[in-house]
Amino acid sequence: MNTELEQSAQALAQRLLAANSTLATAESCTGGWIAKVLTDIAGSSLWFDRGFVTYSNQAKQEMLGVSGETLAIHGAVSEAVVREMAAGVLAKSPADLALSVSGIAGPGGGTPEKPVGTVWFAWQVRGGELVSDCHLFDGDREAVRRQAVVVALQGVLALL
Repeated sequence: MNTELEQSAQALAQRLLAANSTLATAESCTGGWIAKVLTDIAGSSLWFDRGFVTYSNQAKQEMLGVSGETLAIHGAVSEAVVREMAAGVLAKSPADLALSVSGIAGPGGGTPEKPVGTVWFAWQVRGGELVSDCHLFDGDREAVRRQAVVVALQGVLALL
């Protein structure tokens, strides 16, 4: 595992354990990579509840309750969608914290408004304010996805 990913995951594990909190994720462009990095850590079932891999728009709607109207108006790679994904995670799990991510990893799929490397994130502590952010990453598909995993984990750490 990449050292930066491993360090971020280990730091998050320690912080979640210390806070007696659990995390659940909703992933699109990262395809379950966040859940994989977290569950590579022995004992992760103490603080990692579940991961939703909602790659298609249909999965986002069925599994997380993302509105078809939101998807039609804003597109899957948007602040509105990751916010609804995070809300869906908290609605569909007992986790204390939610993380969601949706982006364009490439090599295709980009537009002038949303170029390849555009990734939206949302993080929320149950009962707390939802935080969202957008990043534009450089590199190929693997690099964009790897950077997205790191930012996603660091975002959860910032909430704790």
